[in-house]
Amino acid sequence: MRRREFLIRSATAAGVAWLSSQSIFKALAEKTLPQKYNAYDTVTLGSTGIKTSRLAMGTGTVGSGHHSHQTDLGVKGLSDLLLNGYDKGLRFFDAADSYGSHPHVAAALKQIPRDKVTVLTKTFSRDAASARADLDRFRKELGTDYLDICLIHCVTESDWTERYKGVLDVLSEAKEKGIIRAHGCSCHSIDALRTAATSPWVEVDLARINPVGAIMDADPATVIGVLKEMKTAGKAVIGMKILGQGALRKRQDEGIKFALSNGVLDAFTIGAENKQEQEDLVRRISAA
Repeated sequence: MRRREFLIRSATAAGVAWLSSQSIFKALAEKTLPQKYNAYDTVTLGSTGIKTSRLAMGTGTVGSGHHSHQTDLGVKGLSDLLLNGYDKGLRFFDAADSYGSHPHVAAALKQIPRDKVTVLTKTFSRDAASARADLDRFRKELGTDYLDICLIHCVTESDWTERYKGVLDVLSEAKEKGIIRAHGCSCHSIDALRTAATSPWVEVDLARINPVGAIMDADPATVIGVLKEMKTAGKAVIGMKILGQGALRKRQDEGIKFALSNGVLDAFTIGAENKQEQEDLVRRISAA
């Protein structure tokens, strides 16, 4: 292809994408939600029986290597942020081993009744022995006898339920023993998401969803179609990347309204980095 033709086609594609995103934003801005929502609403996560707040407090907006934007606040800084959310009615702590946020969550848990909050965490283990060791370590790090939800973190393979069957079995056994209350996965590919939708083992799925497809497994319509299958099957569907990992920083209301109106999310997680951001999120959800 000649360079001039390539540039014309690229510009055309970019223009179509921009117009599409603007159409989405316009539609969301004009959309009237069927009811009033609040961040602190009590919701039930699928068929798990777990009741918690609609908004989860994320601890890893960008997190890997036992570090995240939130853990940069320090143990006291992040635990104070979680407790501030608790005071605003938020009852859902979203942690992960890869974020390094367990000590921060543990510090917050020391100051509130354990049974009043839902603690979700994630393991990157891909074999049974490592998963079993993680469950023991996680509970010690978090200072709790049990985990409400434990997910296999960041699955990408279409055959992950077979490839990592040892981990599935460990988590199933842990649920039987009361070590965890529910198990599932966070997906980072559309093939993995489709497998999760059809797997009877998956009770909870953490899925990337926002109106513009930023940092997602596929376009929003495709992802929502798969999440509807999950919802119909009684699985708990928790949304993440609601603001596209910052891509919607200037269009937060549209991202929030999309999360509230797409009909597939039981709850969703957003990681605030200070009290002002956190309280602004609570306000925006009530005003959506």
